[in-house]
Amino acid sequence: MSESAFQNQIVSGTKPSPKTAANAAAVKALLAELSSQEATIRLGGGPKAAAAQRAKGRLTARERIALLLDPGAEFFELSLWAAFGMYEEYAGAPSAGVVTGIGRVHERLCMIVANDATVKAGAFFPITCKKVLRAQHIALENRIPTLYLVDSSGVFLPLQEEVFPDQDDFGRVFRNNAVMSSLGVPQITAIMGMCVAGGAYLPVMTDTVLMTEGSGLFLAGPALVQAAIGQKTPAEELGGASMHAEISGTVDFKEPDDESCLKRLRSLVDKLGSHPKSPFSVTNYDPTTDAPLYPAEDLYGLLDPAPGASNVYDMREVIARIVDRSEFDEYKADFGRTLICGYARIGGRAVGIVANQKLNQSQTVAQGPMAGTKRIEVGGVIYTEGAQKAARFIMDCNQSLVPLLFLHDVNGFMVGKDAEWSGIIRAGAKMVSVVSTSVVPKISVIIGGSFGAGHYAMCGKAYDPRFLFAWPTARYAVMGGAAAANTLAEVKAKQMERAGQVVDEAAKKAIWQEIKDGYDAAADPRYGAARLWIDAIIDPAKTRDALLLALEACALNPDVPRFNPGAIQT
Repeated sequence: MSESAFQNQIVSGTKPSPKTAANAAAVKALLAELSSQEATIRLGGGPKAAAAQRAKGRLTARERIALLLDPGAEFFELSLWAAFGMYEEYAGAPSAGVVTGIGRVHERLCMIVANDATVKAGAFFPITCKKVLRAQHIALENRIPTLYLVDSSGVFLPLQEEVFPDQDDFGRVFRNNAVMSSLGVPQITAIMGMCVAGGAYLPVMTDTVLMTEGSGLFLAGPALVQAAIGQKTPAEELGGASMHAEISGTVDFKEPDDESCLKRLRSLVDKLGSHPKSPFSVTNYDPTTDAPLYPAEDLYGLLDPAPGASNVYDMREVIARIVDRSEFDEYKADFGRTLICGYARIGGRAVGIVANQKLNQSQTVAQGPMAGTKRIEVGGVIYTEGAQKAARFIMDCNQSLVPLLFLHDVNGFMVGKDAEWSGIIRAGAKMVSVVSTSVVPKISVIIGGSFGAGHYAMCGKAYDPRFLFAWPTARYAVMGGAAAANTLAEVKAKQMERAGQVVDEAAKKAIWQEIKDGYDAAADPRYGAARLWIDAIIDPAKTRDALLLALEACALNPDVPRFNPGAIQT
């Protein structure tokens, strides 16, 4: 499909239909709800805890980040929803007690990891470790300089067995420090409070260490030292900034307070060198003349956010509002039409897009018992032809060094005799295989549903997207709540009947509703973001902004391994 033909298909400037208007109103209401919840999360331990932090002469984590960033620079926060609804028996852990995200320091993109001492003194819960590890993983894959603002009491002891020993637990943080350093990813730590026990290794394993007066850095604090060896030592003498600057030599810069420390940190970042440029295509870009032709706010009206809602829309409407000049070179436009593939630019950077088409498609069957006949392909379902097309397209992008963007609204793969005869398993395996072995950067955005094996084929979390974002309308599960309830309610009813219980229609309906409600809650993007399955829940109208930043970050890593797809089903 040519660029002009693609643009002619896009609807803009017309009066919205009642359904579109209702969708937009519902999405905006949901965004307002999320915004209110996010504001509460950003309060951390609350005003009283923030006041106690300031009484020590220290800034809060978010105040420190604001001073660290360039004036007016936006902080793109990652994993804000971490621990949402979790650890309620311990009064919660807003944002897992650590703030992570990407911002500009002297115009340079930096990953920032800042302990929030207002939340349990910055202690590490199990999900805190995983959040820091995710930030490190993003920084490592994209070669983003990483700045740690340390103010933590260490492991949250009541849950130490879930924090300490495993591959994705506390010790992995220090292992990542070493690996990042070995690969030339700059890491600078500013100790601006407590840094004790195993956590004391983090700053010392980074490239440069700053420390404010009044902070503490020790493997064991005064109380533990006295209990262990009977030695009484004041905290400042044991592990204060002056001791480490003058005697142990552990810190490189001693600063009087947070403000001075952050000023020094900015100065150090300003002097970092640059790596070679990435091999991915990028052209000069003008934010005004190269902007999409259609308003991003139109995206609010595409989807009904209600769980289980049937959303039918043209995914090209989304593409037209995120790519430069709304120009899109669609690949094999007439083949496998429930998957859209094609090339575009976002912020001047070349991307290959793989997206689920939600409009039903009339298609001629290529193989199997119904070969040559017409059929209707259901939007959002991956058929054999679509999987074959996408697999080939992904291989082409790897061959041509074009980063990949996946736009999810997928129900899964087609099932049934026709699908099996056409080789759906073989085609699906081919698509999953090339997604798995792809070496160019991959970014995923879950717009609507992302269910079952369709989630895998569209580069779900297990397939190493550099970033994974979700709209508030996203649904993320093995299957939808209604489909799961239809199966599980019947199983549960039969179990109850075998146990001698009477299960009438009202009871069956109650069982069905309970199961559906549970599935719907678990499929909500907030549930997934709380568990770090999603890096950020984004406003649909700001999708392009998120992608601009993500693609810029991906381009910081110039190294692309050789593409070797392995054995491919044909």
